[in-house]
Amino acid sequence: MTQRATRLLHLLDELRRRRKPVRGAQLGVSLRTLYRDIDALRGQGADIAGDPGVGYQLRAGFLLPQMMFSAEELEAIVLGTRWVASHADPELAAAANAALERVTGVLPEVLRLQVETSALFAPKWHTVAPEPWLPALRRAIRAGNTVRIQYRDAAGQSSERVIWPFAMAFLSEVRLLAAWCEMRGDFRHFRADRVVSLEDTGTRYPEQRHSLLKRWSRERLQRQIG
Repeated sequence: MTQRATRLLHLLDELRRRRKPVRGAQLGVSLRTLYRDIDALRGQGADIAGDPGVGYQLRAGFLLPQMMFSAEELEAIVLGTRWVASHADPELAAAANAALERVTGVLPEVLRLQVETSALFAPKWHTVAPEPWLPALRRAIRAGNTVRIQYRDAAGQSSERVIWPFAMAFLSEVRLLAAWCEMRGDFRHFRADRVVSLEDTGTRYPEQRHSLLKRWSRERLQRQIG
């Protein structure tokens, strides 16, 4: 990445992080350079409000223009999408491949070549097939819906539960679900391969997903400290 492209990326990051208009003195560059860079970003599609002497602010909804990724960021995108494509359920794997194609399609030729010839791979290593209900679970997590599951524990005992799913971890050999269990009245973790069946009830659970995630994280930290 050229020095100018790096500078534009840093400017874009600064504008994205700040809630109020930014002035040149806050960015550590000359006003002449700032005005030229603002014009360059606007020319690439950035919706930047403001004028000299007033400050500049990036409006919400801006999509990254060409060349707005460093070499390390591109490698992270490639490796991450390849990992998802090889470890997630078919629906999410297809979405990962489509996302990588979309990113690659807007890159200039030199960066597109870096992606297409990337030597970073994430092959499957003794992984088990993803559970068929994973897409339904991911949608329930996004919507904040309760789900009804038939679950078989490590001892082979079966139970039916209504849970509030809020997070899922994709490990190399197994997928773990974090949820509030109505039957236990507490947070519980479920191995995906022990879930016999899963049904999205279509009913929102009464707490916000981000609130559950915060409480869960806080309780885990307290247990580690204790």
